[in-house]
Amino acid sequence: MEQSWKQAKAVFAAALGPPLAWLVVFFVAPMAIVWAYSFGHNAGLTQIAITGTFQNYARAIEPLYLMIFLKSAWVAGLTTVLCLVLGFPVALAITFASDKAKTWLLLLVMLPFWTNLLIRTYALIAVLRTEGYVNMSLEWLWKGGGTLAALAGLKPFEPFQPLELLHNNFAVVLGLVYVHLPFMVLPLYSALDRLDKSLLEASLDLGAGHLRTLFKVVVPLALPGIASGVLITFIPALGAYLTPDLLGGPDSQMIANVIERQFKRANDWPFGAAMSFVLMYLTFIAIAVQGLLAKRTPEGRA
Repeated sequence: MEQSWKQAKAVFAAALGPPLAWLVVFFVAPMAIVWAYSFGHNAGLTQIAITGTFQNYARAIEPLYLMIFLKSAWVAGLTTVLCLVLGFPVALAITFASDKAKTWLLLLVMLPFWTNLLIRTYALIAVLRTEGYVNMSLEWLWKGGGTLAALAGLKPFEPFQPLELLHNNFAVVLGLVYVHLPFMVLPLYSALDRLDKSLLEASLDLGAGHLRTLFKVVVPLALPGIASGVLITFIPALGAYLTPDLLGGPDSQMIANVIERQFKRANDWPFGAAMSFVLMYLTFIAIAVQGLLAKRTPEGRA
């Protein structure tokens, strides 16, 4: 028995070694270098002196950048709430669908992952731009209404004015919801699919309506899935870069866009590194809070 356990450990170490080495070389080491940069300053055009200073972190929490952090958190929070409101009914519908329909519905939810994020964002631009499909459809309806008004002897409508749907906060939130909605639906479905359906039948048999059963039985039992969905939606939305960069305007930039400018345009790597790790520290705090909340739920204590 002891010899077989030693052999199992050797096999386990052999299997773990290559991915662990890859993780250390290509993830842990670069992150450690960037973390060290956050305690330094530019000593030249390409040189960074690591002096152990906290000046970059003090600058990162100045009112200007703190407001950007807060705005990013607000946008990410709004995105998470919208994904929860939209995703919960979708996950509920998938849960109670037939086995054949459930397969196709899950496939539709995961289908966006088969397309590159950049392509999906440009497709959304084609929908929202001034000459996009939304404004084209509204213009067609507007002209149709004006034609009917003229035929009825009424004053025709004024020329159609396209809606400004792009390069603003609305476009950023819409794009983030569009990108992150599957991240909310899948953990919600995973939690709802494990529910004991007899509890729902008992609630309905005892006189509770469907809405009361939903909020008094389904939602409390699905809290672990809701917490997971909120976490894995909020964190990527908080650090989103591509969506606000392509869909947002000058007033729609989030913290990831500010970090990118520090590394590329301002050539201030120490400050960019400090802001990156402030964002990472906030992420760790969110994960810790989610872990504490999970322990307080009955399923977590079990």
